[in-house]
This record gives sequence, structure tokens and C-alpha cells, in this order.
Amino acid sequence: MSNKELYSPEGLRLDGRRWNELKSFTCKVNTHQTSSDGSSYVQQGNTKVMCKVNGPLEPKSKANSNNNNASITVNLNIASFSPVERRKRPKSDRRIKEMMTILEKTFSETVITKLYPRTQIIVDCYVLSQDGGILSAVANSVTLALIDAGIAMYDFVSSINVGLYNNSIPILDLNHLEEGDMSFLTLGIVGKSEKLAMMLLEEKIPFDKLETLLGIGISGAQRIKDLMDEELRKHGKLLISTAAS
Repeated sequence: MSNKELYSPEGLRLDGRRWNELKSFTCKVNTHQTSSDGSSYVQQGNTKVMCKVNGPLEPKSKANSNNNNASITVNLNIASFSPVERRKRPKSDRRIKEMMTILEKTFSETVITKLYPRTQIIVDCYVLSQDGGILSAVANSVTLALIDAGIAMYDFVSSINVGLYNNSIPILDLNHLEEGDMSFLTLGIVGKSEKLAMMLLEEKIPFDKLETLLGIGISGAQRIKDLMDEELRKHGKLLISTAAS
């Protein structure tokens, strides 16, 4: 697909958004009460992710045991029917392992693991539909599921991707067509701060453009954080009202 089709002279993208607009964002928590300690569902545009958390649990083996902290294991499963274009194959095994490693490292530093020594927290993520921003959608779903499980964290991790169109125009929250046609990075921030908890750079980006992209990405991730916080507060109010009745 040519760049001309991705971004019109009027400043509109294929889906009608402007450069700094988010895809539609929907999230829910406590979606699998009987099969997990915490669970969530996140939809960013047409990317749909489900997450289940179990733990803290007694480790099944000594290899997963740490005397001072909890160990976090992330399993990422991408459904074969998930691509928007059926001809496109799912992400490679190496790519999936790379994302799992990034997520484990990110949440090992965000969860207050010292509160749960000699335990294991197991995070199972399922990508049901993919239309760009897989890593960011999974990271957001993990945050919500951990909070739903009552696991202590320093703060939210909210994530989004941002790309560079024609080496000059920043584009926020890419879909799969945009990801395939431009360099981009995925980042996750801690709470409402500008502290990066996660960053993955896809292909090369000019160094003088990096600060601009980071600023736009951080602003977008903060908006995602507000949407997740709103859903959690709504769920909390529902639990309180149910308990009172």
C-alpha cells in the first residue's frame, strides 16, 4: 500500500482519524471470575485481547522460586483466526517470545514483587483479533487483570504505539496497515508520569524525531490510563452497590 493512501492531504487516515486520535478503546475487568484470580478484556480498535491472572501461587518448581520476590510468568497466545487479513500469518514464535520477555520484565518491575516472596504469578494472554498495537493492547490488559487480582503494583502501566509517516509526521495508535508501512515504537508509561516502563522500537527512527514521538506517545498513553481508571472505578462502584444490597 502506498503512503498516499495512508494519510490524505486533508490530514485524515484510512479510518477517518486524525494523526493524534486514538482508536476506539473498550475495557472490562473480572471477565472470568471462576477460572482466574483476576481477568480483563481490552479492545483497541479491532485488536481484541483477553487476559487471566492466577496467583500468587506456590511455584511448581524451584526454578520459578525466588526467596525475596515473586516471579512473573507471561504466556502469550495468538489465535490463528486473529489476523484482520486471513492471508497474513500470525506473529512468528520468535516474535511472540520477544513480547513475552518484554512483558515479564516490565511487570516484574511494576508489581511490588517483594510482598510475595517465594511465589509465582502466572499471566495468560490471548489475542483474539489483531489490527495493530498488539503489544500495547496486551500490556493494558495485563495491567487491568493484575489490578483485578488484587496484586499490589506501584501504578498502572498504560501502553500505546506511535509511528512516523514519511519521516516527518507523527501518527498515534497505529492500525496494522500503518504498522506495515512506517517505522514505529511501542511504549508503556507508569501512571500519569512520563516515566517509561516499556519501550520497543520497530525499525529505525531519526534521532531528532524521537523526542517528538515519545512526547506524543506519552500523552496518548496517559489518555489510555484515564480510560482504564474510569472502568476500574465503575467496576468498584458496582461491587460496593452489590455488597450493600
